[in-house]
Amino acid sequence: MKTTYLLIDYENVQPTKLPALAGQPFRVILFVGASQTKIPVEFASALQALGDSAEYVRISGNGSNALDFHIAFTIGELSKSEPDAAFHIISKDTGFDPLLDYIRKKGISAHRSKELADVVAQKVTPNAKSEDDKVDAIVRNLSSRAGRPRKIRTLSNTITALFPRSLKEGEVAALVKALEKRGYITIDGENVSYHLANPL
Repeated sequence: MKTTYLLIDYENVQPTKLPALAGQPFRVILFVGASQTKIPVEFASALQALGDSAEYVRISGNGSNALDFHIAFTIGELSKSEPDAAFHIISKDTGFDPLLDYIRKKGISAHRSKELADVVAQKVTPNAKSEDDKVDAIVRNLSSRAGRPRKIRTLSNTITALFPRSLKEGEVAALVKALEKRGYITIDGENVSYHLANPL
């Protein structure tokens, strides 16, 4: 089974929780800026629990895009030693996208996501067939997010993204209703509030 590397741009995205990765083919590399001195205890503990499957890379300088260059170099090194590996950068920085386009043209699997939870969900949700399984997958994803959709429309878009090309017409609305019926969300007009195990 090929390894997927999660390269987290911690200067750009600061997740407070780490989705359950134990037993899955992920390796996490957290790139931390020179001026960043604090990491949430819950997140740090979850990384440490992954043992050899997680590591920190501390950037020594404060130059422009220094962290981005470290990520690019790391992908280059790993793609040579592990040609079957896949790479997923966690960052809101669209400046990575031209690099990733170039990498993909070389036959390397490389993508970017704004949320760590999105990548994990892509590995989990394809096995969700029943409504119960799908609701459970949605709840896991929402619970691990640093921010949650506050409008029905954005929640619907999030659900659609979790199950690419697999939801039938009307199924997204049915899943939103199922979340409400089971008490995970409350809908007030177009607004959504949450009642999950990990409230934000």
